[in-house]
Amino acid sequence: MQNRVAIFDCGASREIQGSIAGYESPVKFVLLPTAIHTFVDMSSLAVSPPERLRTPLMVPQRHMFGPGPSNVPPRILRAGANPVIGHMHPEILEIMADIQGGIQYLFQTRNPVTLVLSGTGHTAMECAIFNAVEAGDSVLVAVNGVWGERAADIAERIGARVNTIVGSLGGFFTNAEIEEALIKHRPVLFFLAHGESSTGVLHPLDGIGQLCHKYDCLFLVDSVASIGGAPVYMDEQGIDILYTASQKVLNVPPGIAPISFSERACRKIFNRRTKPVSFFLDLSLLSNYWGCDGKATRMYHHTGPVSAFYSLRESLAILVEEGLESSWKRHTNVTEYFHTGLEHMGLKLFVEDKALRLPTVTTIVAPDGYDWKEITAYVMKRHNLEISGGLGPSAGMVLRVGLMGCNSSITNADLVLAALRDALTHCHKSKV
Repeated sequence: MQNRVAIFDCGASREIQGSIAGYESPVKFVLLPTAIHTFVDMSSLAVSPPERLRTPLMVPQRHMFGPGPSNVPPRILRAGANPVIGHMHPEILEIMADIQGGIQYLFQTRNPVTLVLSGTGHTAMECAIFNAVEAGDSVLVAVNGVWGERAADIAERIGARVNTIVGSLGGFFTNAEIEEALIKHRPVLFFLAHGESSTGVLHPLDGIGQLCHKYDCLFLVDSVASIGGAPVYMDEQGIDILYTASQKVLNVPPGIAPISFSERACRKIFNRRTKPVSFFLDLSLLSNYWGCDGKATRMYHHTGPVSAFYSLRESLAILVEEGLESSWKRHTNVTEYFHTGLEHMGLKLFVEDKALRLPTVTTIVAPDGYDWKEITAYVMKRHNLEISGGLGPSAGMVLRVGLMGCNSSITNADLVLAALRDALTHCHKSKV
């Protein structure tokens, strides 16, 4: 479509009216007087306009079958394209309330302090730790992959006394091991990744919350890679702080992170001796902005990403239409089908115990004799399909495939299996 522009003489200034591709209504611009144009033309700016920005934006369509982000379906993309309005307009506040209800359903919680952070999953990890932990507090972190390592790093940065229990990659911690560490270190917070996407482990949750409460400890769970694809019952399982991110099973563009705090967590957080180290992530301010602190008036805290709110609301609406339990079952069925196909090809799954395998992100032992980087590059080039290698401690050890949200289907599992089969046929295999 060509742009058509008509110029109307307006004396000292000129008005331009016309149609522009992508806009349904006529668009008007006002050109400033010629003298000012001359001034701009004569400007000696030190930095010239980037020539690349004079070319149209081109983004390829790809099968996003890595550990995240996942593909965003057209319905969610359309929702995000709705008009931007004020972040505290009544309509936005209604949308925020809808989102809170959707997250409570997704998390299976009745916690009033349930909201969305303007940032990725790392933002949620920091929000949880920054609010629940003060300098000098004891923190216990379960490390069996990269997310435990990062939680420990964040807690150390704010002066916490961090202790870890370190497990084997692809393994899990027994409740007895966790209780022993709770008794030894007496932490105020225990961190556990439910879905450890770097290793492909789905960690059991039952009984851990009750153990934490027995020793006066808050239970913090990272469910970024698991929520919506595997069962989580926040209230029943005694989880005090639970967070996720938008870009995996929810199929929303990355950049926002749902989080919820139990009454126990709020009691500790709202009775701190010191302010949280971050103004942006201060829960006392965020809970007011989200209308879950019981106060009649909401105060401005920051400009929320309203377009992302539209997308998240639509994603949660899709989840409600399918049903949470149906979503869990679909992810399980597709993953079992995919794992069977991998094993028939002679590939080995990194997590040996079937009960511990994430139904969203699969880790495959890097095939002997092959360069995993060559495999991922080949399937991208030949099949327009993204899968990835390991992350953190699993780097160089595994291939990771994510089938999450709308991507979790038998058709997509077959696409990945065909791509891997092709790669193993054509990629170089060392004879050593």
